[in-house]
Amino acid sequence: MARLKKNAVISGLSGQLGKDHYARHTKDGKTIISVKPDFSNRQFSEAQLEVQSDLKAASAYARVASKTNPIYGQIAKKKARKKVLNAYNVALRDWFRPPVIKRIEWDNGHICIMASDDTMVTRVTVTIVSDEGKCLEQAEAQSIKGVFWKYQTTHSGLVRVEAWDFASNVTRHEFIPSKSYFVWDG
Repeated sequence: MARLKKNAVISGLSGQLGKDHYARHTKDGKTIISVKPDFSNRQFSEAQLEVQSDLKAASAYARVASKTNPIYGQIAKKKARKKVLNAYNVALRDWFRPPVIKRIEWDNGHICIMASDDTMVTRVTVTIVSDEGKCLEQAEAQSIKGVFWKYQTTHSGLVRVEAWDFASNVTRHEFIPSKSYFVWDG
């Protein structure tokens, strides 16, 4: 392999060179000229196609949401000191990361939920379902402090808790309280 130093001809050279070659720069400042790779017969697996489809959907969401939801810009500004982030990157990350339900506490019909998200949990819904599968009650829990949500129920049965974020990701957890006081830790 030939090595050139301080060559005025290739200094700053990048991109396609003719039909078969291209030039690129490495992180350490070297310029590499090589044969253009041939991807004409490339076959993607089902998993690769699914990942590409997910990324296209996430990108479409992030393009719009980064401009319409100011929270993405605020988070990017807050975390920019540590990393190179912008509102688009934060929205893209939010698309792929659903909220997390960390803890559910049942105390004689009082339900306290601890749910978090890397951006923000927008709502938490609680559904009470009878043994026969009939919905007895469904409503939104009230945010009381940051990651804590509270709900008062009048029925007993299967409890379904759902936490939502800006990207419409939802995390669900179901449990049947067996006593007057019950705690689930995720």
